[in-house]
Amino acid sequence: MDQLALLFVLLLGAVVSVPVGDRVGLPAPVLMTLLGIVLALLDFVPNVEISPELILPLLLPPLLYAAVRRTSWRQFAANIRPIFLLAVALVFVTTLCVAVVAGAIVPGLPIAAAVALGALVAPPDPVAATAVAGQLGLPRRLVSILEGEGLFNDVTAIVLYHVAIAAAVSGTFSPWRAGLDLVLSAVVAVVVGLGLGWGANKLMDLLDDATLQIGLTLLVPYASYVMAEELHGSGVLAVLTTALFLAEYATDADDVLTRLAGHTFWDIVDTLVTGVAFGLIGLELHNAIRTAEGRWGEMLGWAAAIVGVVVLVRLLWLLPATWVAKRLHAKQDYDEEIPTTWRETVVMWWSGMRGVASVALALAIPLKTDDGSAFPNRDEIVFIAFGVIMATLVLQGLTLPWLVKKLGVKADTEREKEFEKTLAIRAAKAAKRRLKEIEQVEELSDELTEQLLRRAFEIGVRISPDMGDEERREAHEQRVQRLRRIRRIQGEMMSAARHEVLAARSEPGADPEVVDRVLRHLDVRSLR
Repeated sequence: MDQLALLFVLLLGAVVSVPVGDRVGLPAPVLMTLLGIVLALLDFVPNVEISPELILPLLLPPLLYAAVRRTSWRQFAANIRPIFLLAVALVFVTTLCVAVVAGAIVPGLPIAAAVALGALVAPPDPVAATAVAGQLGLPRRLVSILEGEGLFNDVTAIVLYHVAIAAAVSGTFSPWRAGLDLVLSAVVAVVVGLGLGWGANKLMDLLDDATLQIGLTLLVPYASYVMAEELHGSGVLAVLTTALFLAEYATDADDVLTRLAGHTFWDIVDTLVTGVAFGLIGLELHNAIRTAEGRWGEMLGWAAAIVGVVVLVRLLWLLPATWVAKRLHAKQDYDEEIPTTWRETVVMWWSGMRGVASVALALAIPLKTDDGSAFPNRDEIVFIAFGVIMATLVLQGLTLPWLVKKLGVKADTEREKEFEKTLAIRAAKAAKRRLKEIEQVEELSDELTEQLLRRAFEIGVRISPDMGDEERREAHEQRVQRLRRIRRIQGEMMSAARHEVLAARSEPGADPEVVDRVLRHLDVRSLR
């Protein structure tokens, strides 16, 4: 098997793991990691030959962009306090604790190298957390906090990692310089992200074509990451800023085709890239295994100790942090999303799985320092990092569904239905207001006005059937049944038309481009 065949196996696994995971009740990223481990143990499977410096730039931008599409800037702003406690403060605390313990148990480990180890195992993976939370039906407030933590903690951890690596390689460290680098990195990233987001938004208006606009959204995350990194900023924060800007300002309510196609496109990208990323985590296991030859007992003990530190620190931090957030939340007028019970706090604790960023940072540790000597304890750091990744991702990923079910933590469906009903009423009222505005400039018959008013009401009822009274709901159900019958017959008619046009593609003298254009027209009509 060569590298290209291995890539196809991972892509196929990414597609298959989704329905398999739904059937067995396990997250797809965990299944892909297990697949990677199995492939790594097979003799005929080659070692992955990807430069560590390319793993983050290739995998993180599309994954981050896809994750941001599911949220909004206002959601982040409303939850800035709990997200800050997890994404920034907890990363610093975890890095410090891991560095202290690692420096105490690993002989000869310098402080800078210990901090680098702490930084690379500190951030839970945003992709794993989002994928797991989405499948388990957790409360939306928990999903929002996990998404926010996963998206922003990489920024803090990667900057800490680079500072620690620079200190280990050069042999010098300045706290003031490190703090200044952290601030400058964030400022550069935000400026690049906003500038690129604004430029991409303007360019989308000029393109005015769904295919080109969606293609641009694939290029923008990579451009944002690379540009920020070239200017010594945080590529991760730049991608997040760009994605949030576009999600806020580049959405045209009437551009239905681009929105539907873009949603499908990014679902595909998210599924494939996530599968490949977690498959690579399992495949890279052989590197860690090779470093432990002859020292299994000692190195497994170190890895277990760091796993315990990472898991315990998260729990000990979450308990008081949640209590503080609740006390501050009680004094606020706005609705901040925080864990409301100890059960939800436990689920958040056990959701702290490490993944893609930790692997990439571990593999990107330099081989040598500036004076030409080997990077101190590099093999030990890589092995411990993979121990943390495997323990948290596989063990926690496999047991989290059971824990969620055992604790009875689930989404508040009644609240979601109420909000859905509110939106349905707002949509129907907006349609009625627009109809009144049209009546002022156009003359409409009473019969047509009544029909259009009924259509406006049906807009809301189709979204939330509970918004109408019983009599109206019964009348609506009758109309729905009649419309379903009409649509079924129309669907069969359109199907016959598509088959006829498609058959013409094989006829002598038929122009495939014209046939495809007509077929695309029929497909769009079928969506209405």
